[in-house]
Amino acid sequence: MLGTVIMLVPALVVLALYRWLTRRLIRLAGRYSPFLQRLLERGQGPASAFVVILALGAALPAARFSLPVALAIGRGLLVAFILTVGWAAAIAIDISTTIYLRRFRTDVEDNLLARKHVTQMRILQRVATTLLAIVTIASALMTFESVRQYGISLFASAGAAGIILGLAARPVLSNLLAGIQIAMSQPIRVEDQVVVEGESGWIETITSTYVVIRIWDLRRMIVPLTYFIEKPFQNWTYENSAQIGSVFLHVDYTVPVDRLRRKLDEIVRESKLWDGNVANLQVTDTPIDMVELRALVSARNPGAAWNLRCEVREKLIAFLQAEYPQALPRQRTETIGRPAGAAAVEVPTAGRVARLENRSEPAPQH
Repeated sequence: MLGTVIMLVPALVVLALYRWLTRRLIRLAGRYSPFLQRLLERGQGPASAFVVILALGAALPAARFSLPVALAIGRGLLVAFILTVGWAAAIAIDISTTIYLRRFRTDVEDNLLARKHVTQMRILQRVATTLLAIVTIASALMTFESVRQYGISLFASAGAAGIILGLAARPVLSNLLAGIQIAMSQPIRVEDQVVVEGESGWIETITSTYVVIRIWDLRRMIVPLTYFIEKPFQNWTYENSAQIGSVFLHVDYTVPVDRLRRKLDEIVRESKLWDGNVANLQVTDTPIDMVELRALVSARNPGAAWNLRCEVREKLIAFLQAEYPQALPRQRTETIGRPAGAAAVEVPTAGRVARLENRSEPAPQH
């Protein structure tokens, strides 16, 4: 009991003095820089652990424990010191990444460069943190004699156990290597709009093993990192955030295409979503009973492109309803090929002519 008191009292006193000093430093830093204040708060945990471990180690000889007890406490302090070093290194990596990324903003229109750096640093940070955790835990375990001998014999044998271990670790290693490759080549970046497995969404998070894709309806798709190395996918914002959207209209042959083209130009010039680059209307197809028109409009980012498409579609429909209602698709009925004396069956169709006779079998369902 006396040895325990001799070790704990100095450690608690030193910890109390350290926490008092750091609180004053944190308040002082908050007057000049909130960011510096947050950094000091982040490092307070491992620094407190270091202070306690050093105080306990300095007081251990004065406690005069028996040799086995002193060796056990010393080994425990060594393991705690190694784990604290790993903890402090992980926080240092995170702080360094945060300081580096302060110069880049992703909430602006032209954020391609910022997204490149954010993606690269976040992936490398997670890979480094994973490797650091493995090295820290391995170093702590190697302080025990039995574990160290087992590890040496395992690596020396290079037999079936090594093969099994390599096969078991293959998915983890392949994802780590895929993360490094993605960080370097960057086929995807944070907030890129992608189409994966037929689903359109945005890259929300890139971890060391998987990618979280935010679907437009707030669902989340979890995809392993190796998917983006081994399989094809669409990246709509790979070079820049600007995007071209298409609007299709199916109208009657009487539609005045030139007038509609001028109306499209008026709509996009009045819209705040248009980036001023692309706005044209073309006849893309001419089936038997309708004309297919395609309007192309461009916007600064995918979200603006989607909203601009909806705006153009609504205003063009409203214009046709008000100025040229005869050009809109409408219900028609026609009777053709009716034998003499037979009752005709008129079937309404949307822009198509039905050629049906009065027969005993039921009419097809449209």
